[in-house]
Order: sequence, then structure tokens, then C-alpha cells
Amino acid sequence: MRQFAMVLALLVASSTLRAQNRTYAPEASSSNVHVLSHVPLGWKFTIADIEIEQELSRPYVYVQRDFGPAGFEIISIKDPAHASVIYSWRIERPELHTGRGGSDGHYFKYQGRYYYVQTFHFAQDGPDTDVGAIVFDVTGLPDTSKVHEVGRIRAADMPGGFHTLFPYKHSDGRVLVFTTPRGPFSMIYDMGKFLAGDPNQGLIGKVPGMDVNGKPNGYHDYYVAYDAAARQDKFYGAGGTYLTVYDVSRPEEPRLLTSVTGAAGVSMSHTFQATPDGRYGVSQTEYEPSPIRIWDLKPGLDGTAKTISRPIGAWQGSWNLGSHNHEIRWPYVFVGSFEDGLQIFNMMDPTNPYTVGFYNTRSGATFSGVDLRSGLKAGDPARELPPNVTGNIYNGAWGVDVRNADGLIVVSDFKTGFWAFKMDGFDGWNGHQWGMPNISSAQDWDNGPDGAGAPKPGKVS
Repeated sequence: MRQFAMVLALLVASSTLRAQNRTYAPEASSSNVHVLSHVPLGWKFTIADIEIEQELSRPYVYVQRDFGPAGFEIISIKDPAHASVIYSWRIERPELHTGRGGSDGHYFKYQGRYYYVQTFHFAQDGPDTDVGAIVFDVTGLPDTSKVHEVGRIRAADMPGGFHTLFPYKHSDGRVLVFTTPRGPFSMIYDMGKFLAGDPNQGLIGKVPGMDVNGKPNGYHDYYVAYDAAARQDKFYGAGGTYLTVYDVSRPEEPRLLTSVTGAAGVSMSHTFQATPDGRYGVSQTEYEPSPIRIWDLKPGLDGTAKTISRPIGAWQGSWNLGSHNHEIRWPYVFVGSFEDGLQIFNMMDPTNPYTVGFYNTRSGATFSGVDLRSGLKAGDPARELPPNVTGNIYNGAWGVDVRNADGLIVVSDFKTGFWAFKMDGFDGWNGHQWGMPNISSAQDWDNGPDGAGAPKPGKVS
């Protein structure tokens, strides 16, 4: 709690001190984090999130393209020391597709074939405003001629597309995709039904958001994981001023288990993940400066608290900056920490997390992030703020992912492109080695979530 109190004190002071720190430069790297590959990807500020396939026999990474011609790159890491782009895809007629583009993508496996699904959100002054996601068959890699589109998920009643999505191997065997539409909920798609041509596109349910000031709100990001002890599939959602935990064991009928509400400083909930045992939640709020907060979810899940409103710990790379996406591989948390680059901290003691490694992927001056006032016109990438204009932290490391088989870490940077890293002593991850369920964002597409084979309450074994 001492470290958490210190972080909060620094945040209070930041409003008066921040202007004096515009020349602040994070350290380059820690001695235990090593670059394996760096691949520039062209237009700055058009580089979005990142996804790595988990099987060593499929050495492919997907990088999404945002704030410009929407699409993605596939990068081969067959030799991690010599990564290279092997395939690029862009939306047809990019000059007509205005708006953000494609911000988030993930792969999944279904009936022996591999698919990549990416979100898209286009403005209403162009075509395909109803397209939320596009699904590609990537089974044939490394033969890129066999990569092909298999279908588009559309939401005609909610134009503007999807911002994020999360594919999940449900304990009942289904492959589900949870999406963020332009509505106060997360929409759930059964990909088996979608691929079979279901007229409803595989839509099977919705996870409700929460009411804020009398208005229903939705989500920005989320994480879905199996809780082996409770024998439940759980949805962890980040939306606005709140975080939610839902039981989605029956995705057609989500059931609220607990929430984080009324917490000081939580005004822009962005990312929310849970530890492998489901006990602790780790969340990020997207503003400058802001720490990553750690929550003990047990009182809410046990029913001893109606809601949770105080974190038990906090971490921040640099006191006056902020972070973006993160991945938990207990006890480590890997953070795409904007202008702090890749950051890695240990949360073995959730009340006292501490940094164990870092590498600054950013280039240029600090506080010179993407200028959203550029208008995001078709074919024109978002630009930097002029050097003499006070900017923001939307620069540097956007996304991070980890390959569990060998501990390879990949990062996407707003400007500098793709990076691959290794951290000394981290040569792979399996939860059982830490006395935890083997649960993370990485899915076991063949066998389902760890511990899901046990009979659920109310079922006869």
C-alpha cells in the first residue's frame, strides 16, 4: 500500500509539475531485455495492436493498421532474429473508407483451420460503415497466396463498426468472439455458426454494460477466461468509469458477478485482465498521468461487498506518463506503455508491484503523440503535433503479446513498427509452474481452457 500511496501523491502533484517535464526522456533499456528483431512498418501513427500465434510451428505475428488505410501486416518470426513482413492487406478503395480503420485483431483455430479476425470502424461518409470485423483464412501460411477473406461481420443497426474483440475457447467447446460495437454492451458471436453461414452471423448473446448518470454505457476492452475453482467462464470488461465481471458460462444469458465502481481516478477504463486464478484484476485507464491499478476481486465475488471501489496496489513506469495495453503471465505483467515503451513488472505481491525490465521503443520527443485533430482523412495518416505544441502520450508502444511456448515478447509501436524481445530468465510460461491454473489470453484451441474438464456445479460426473 505504501507504493500505491506514493503513486497517488505523485498524480496529485503532476498537474502543476507536468509542464516542467516536457523534455523528460525514459531510460533506453534494462540490461535483462534484449532486442531480437526490429521491423519498421512505414507511415508513423498508422500502427496499431499486435497478435502472435502460440504454436511454434506457426511463427506468425499480425500487426493492425489504424489511422490510415485500414488493414494488417503478417510478419514471419521463423527466425526471430530476422523477422520480416511476408503479407500485407488493405481495405479495397481505401480513399473512400474514412475514420479510424482497423485497430484490433486476433487469430483463432476452428476444426483444424486457422483464422484471423480484425475489427474495423469506418466513418459514415464512406462505404462499409456497418462492417464490424472481417475474418480471413490463414491456414495456408507461409504460402500467402492462400490467405483469403471468408466473411464480414456486419452490424447495420449500429454503424461505426467494432473497436476491439477477443476470441475465446469456451469451456463447452465453442469458439466465441466477444466484440465492442457502437452500443451499451459487448456482442458475442459463435464462430462455428458464422463460418457455416448462419443468417444471424453467429450472434448468440450480449454482455450488458452499466448505467452511468442514467445512461447505458458499453465497453472499450475486455478479457475472457475460465475460472477453474469456480468452474465458470468469466468476462472482465472495461468501460468508462467501471469494470465488470460477468459469468458467461451460458453466453446467451450473462450474469453479473461483481463490479468496480466509484473508484477515484477511474474515468476512462481501457484494459482489464485477471490473474490466472481470477483473484486479482489488473486495469489501465487511458489518460496522462495514470497508473495501472490492481484490484482484489474476492470480496465482490464472495458477495461480502456489493461493489469494489479501492485498488490494493498500483504500478507506473514513469510518474508523469501512462500506459496502454497489457498482458498477464503471472507473476509478470507485460505492458505496452506508450512513451515508456515495453515495461515489465512483477505482481507476486499485488500490493507492492515492481519493475523487472523495460525497453524504450519510442523515437522523438516526449509528449508528441498522435494529433487526432488532423481529421483522419482517407489516405492521410494522422500527424504529429508540431514540436512547439503541448502534446499527449499517444506515442510509443501500443500493443504487446507473449508467446507462452518460449517467452518471446512482441511489441507494436505507433511510429517505429514491430519489435521482438527476450527477457533473461523468461523462457516460456505455464501457470502450473507457478502454482496457478494455466490460464492467460493465449487459448488452447484444441483442448479448451485448463481445468474445464471438471464437472460443473449441478452436473453429474
